[in-house]
Formats: sequence, C-alpha cells, structure tokens
Amino acid sequence: MLPPALKSPREVVLYYDRVYYNLIDAGRAHPFLYPWATIGAAVVLGYLLIDHRQAPALRWCRYPVFGFLCVFQAWCTLTNRARNPAASLGVGLLSCWAVMWVGAIMLWNDCQTDFRRIERSDETLNQQVTEPQSNGTLSNGNANPSEDVSALRQRKPLSTKTKTEDRSTKGPAQRGGRLFWQPYPAAPFIERLEWVADVFCSFRGVGWSWQTSGIPPPPQWVQAQLDGDATAEERPEPVTVSRTGIRRYSDRALLVRHTIQNLVVGYFALDVFVTLMHRDPYFWGYIDAPAPSHLPALIRHSPILTKSYRLSLSLCGIYTALWAIFKLGPLFFCAVLGPKWIGVRGEAWMNPADMYGSFSQVLDNGLAGWWGGWWHQTFRFAFEAPTTWLLARFRIEKRSPLGRGIGLVIAFFMSGCIHACGSYTLLGDTRPLMGPMRFFLLQGVGILVQILTSMALSKAGVTQRMPKVVSQATNFVFVHVWLYYTAPLLTDDFARGGVWLFEPVALSPLRGLGFGAPDDRFFCWWNAPVSWRTGKRWWDTGLAL
Repeated sequence: MLPPALKSPREVVLYYDRVYYNLIDAGRAHPFLYPWATIGAAVVLGYLLIDHRQAPALRWCRYPVFGFLCVFQAWCTLTNRARNPAASLGVGLLSCWAVMWVGAIMLWNDCQTDFRRIERSDETLNQQVTEPQSNGTLSNGNANPSEDVSALRQRKPLSTKTKTEDRSTKGPAQRGGRLFWQPYPAAPFIERLEWVADVFCSFRGVGWSWQTSGIPPPPQWVQAQLDGDATAEERPEPVTVSRTGIRRYSDRALLVRHTIQNLVVGYFALDVFVTLMHRDPYFWGYIDAPAPSHLPALIRHSPILTKSYRLSLSLCGIYTALWAIFKLGPLFFCAVLGPKWIGVRGEAWMNPADMYGSFSQVLDNGLAGWWGGWWHQTFRFAFEAPTTWLLARFRIEKRSPLGRGIGLVIAFFMSGCIHACGSYTLLGDTRPLMGPMRFFLLQGVGILVQILTSMALSKAGVTQRMPKVVSQATNFVFVHVWLYYTAPLLTDDFARGGVWLFEPVALSPLRGLGFGAPDDRFFCWWNAPVSWRTGKRWWDTGLAL
C-alpha cells in the first residue's frame, strides 16, 4: 500500500526504489538482469538454428525446448523484479509474450516448414524448378476464405506456377537479384541466423508469408516479382492504405520525413500528458484522490467528468507512448540502417508507417473495430495461432459463430494473461486477476453483446433502415460507455503499480518552465533507468533495469 504522506511523483519513485532494494536485499526477489534474462530466448534461437526439417527426432525436441522456455519465463515472472516502472511491467508482460510468441512460431506452426519471407536473390544462383501445389494463396496476409479448414495452418503465398528457386548467400548490400519467397535456408549458416532472427522479431509478419490482416499489400512490382515476373522493375508507387487505415510508403525519403515529423509531435504530446499526470495524485497511485485543483470547477465537482478526464488522459498516455515507440522502427531500419546494411528489410515498403488503424473502424464496427482494427495489432498473429490450429484440428469453420466465439475467448484470455503478468511484476499494490485480466475478458463480452444485438436488429429489419450516421453514433456511444465502466480495471491497476511514473522523455520543456510538480526539473531521467550491478557471482552481474 502506498504511504499516504508522499507529496510528489519524485517521492513516490523514491519510495518504489526502497521497496525494490528491500526485496532484493531480503532475498525475496532477484534483480532483472541482462544478458541473463535472455537465456530462454537464446535456447529457442539455438534450437531453431538447427535444421530439423528432415529429422523427426529433432523436430520432436521443440516440445521440451518450449517447455524449458515456459519454466524459465515463469521463474522470471515469479521471482524477478525491476526498479524502473516500465521495466517492472515489462518483466511479466514480456515473459508471458515470449511464451505466446514462441508457441506461435514453433508449436502451433513450425516456422522451418511453414514460413517464408521476401528476400533478394544472388543474380548468378537462379535455377528453374517446378514448385508443388500449395495449400492456398494469400492476399494481404489473409488465407483464402474458400480454402479447406485443414489447410489453414499452411498459409503459403505461393501460386502453382513454375517459378524460379532463388538463393541468397551474399551480404544484403551485394544482393541485386529479383525478389523471391525464401524458405528456411539450409546454408550458409549466417543466412540461416538472419532468417531465424527475423522470424523471431517480426511480430506482424511484414514481408512474411503470414503477414497479419490490416497491413496493405506490398507494391505491385514487388508482387509481380514474387509471382515470377522477371520483367517487373522497381518503380515508385503512391502510398497504399489498407482497409483499416494503415499506410505503406514506397518512397524512403517520404517515409523518413513522415516518421521524424510524427516523432517530434509525439515527443511534445508525451511531455504534455506526463506533466498533467504529475499534477494529479491519481496517477501517482492514490486512486481515491480528489480531482486536482487546476481543473475547471465543472470537472472537479462532477465524479463522472473527473473519471472521464482521467480515463481520457490514461488513453492518451498509452496511445501516444506506444505510437511514438512504434515510429522508431521505420526510422531505425530505413534511415539509420537502410538497404545498404540490411538489404530489403531497409526498404520503405517493408516498414509500414502505422501501427494503429483509422478511428473509422470504431465507428463502423464498434468495440470489435476498436480492438481489431483501430488499436495496434502487434499481438494478433500470436493470439490467432492457437485458434487457427484448434479450428483446423476439429474442422470448425473459422467464420462460423462457434469459430468466431472460440477465437474471441482465446484472444482476450491471452491478452488478459499478458497484462496480468505485467501487473504481477509491478512493485505496487496491484490486482492482476481482478484488474487487467477481468478488463480484457469483459472486452470479449462487450463484443459478443454487440454482435448478438446487431444480429437481432438485422433479423428484425432495423439495421437495413438505419442511416449510417445513426449506426456510427450508436457504435461510438456503446464503445465509450462500455470502456467508461470497464477501463478503470486496467488504468487503476496501472496507477497502483506505478506505471504512470515512467519517464518517456529525457528533457521536459513544460516541467522546466514550472508547469509540473514542485520538484520536477527540466532533466527527467534523474533516476537512471539502467544501472550496472556487480553481484557475488557471475550470473548475478549485469545490466539492471
């Protein structure tokens, strides 16, 4: 429980520092250290670097390897703690995510046999072969709706035409051939290492045969080369926008300029939101604190408006922080590295500009559009993988009411697990099951309520006569009323755990000018987020977060 006498965010941060060091000194927790925190992932990567496609015994070993990862990440969640608020959340969240992601690429799918990625070939190593018929084609990352359910697990975007089998053995800068779908490379080892590292980090599958829905397809000349058209040449194409509102640039300079502009806006927006949070004790962890005095009297004297203000500020903080972090990817891979260093992965069209979709998804599809179209889809493939495997195994149609219901339950349960684990590893007085887990399960309930209501209205003929603007207004109201009553389960838990104390910006113009808490300063990273720890043993030494 947070002591009642703390007067500023800085004092709360120092209080959590004492909690952290007391846990470590008493032996009740271990510090979260790099590189030792990566042991589970290292074992998985080491296993994936061994070609097991023609070795049934080695292929069976993925189960004990996955089991080791589960045990190690569970140990991290139960015993490891971090001092930094964001890292504290990340200990549990990333540990749980590691299990789900590895399960998606190694258990529910076998990446060595099921996955392919876009790569450039070496011009001199092309030989004509006839490819066997695939189980289905892929369009914009989605399996063909007409394909047999048993084939859902094998989502290969390869046609049945005669194609060119290409290889890449040179470094990225030396590859000048056409684009092709590269399977798991048998040799050389460095190419296999790059392929495995790529699949391990490509959560949305951009440039892979399992690209998630909502991302625009690559440029037409790219698709033509992938289909075997040797005459297709690289050419500039306009920005493509997916049905959910995600943009994909072909022009590298345009993408970099767009990204930098957005990062600047995001930086100052984050400074505004964090400064406002520092002036409201609710965001320090005092859940029942009255509204701060700087708010208008109309808001301060209304519990509904006060709650709405805090929920809106929480949403703005989460959205903007993730939005800015996601912008760093295109900037790093396109502007800093680029094709010269990482080949095709440094091209603009391999780095979609957005992680969030258009808000029109919420207006058109309600709560399902909020979570399935507007919100970021980083976890989508891992959430869908067990459902796809299960439906294929029991021959359940994916778009049937039963199939959609199973997918809904599994996806939100997994999302609840990720955030509940993150809540568990926070240093504050959190409620993992009654907070984050309950919040995400209720989102599935809300979607189900809206689907059933829509089906009933459609059957009665009401939906057909309803103007679009009325339908959109109804979706808008339902979504925000539902979140008004359910979102505090998550945002209050974040406040209790100290998540809002995280400093996303190093320098704050607003706090430097005195708009923050009394002890806020221009330099915000006064409490070093990373430090070196020298323990009694070598495995107790490393970078502590």
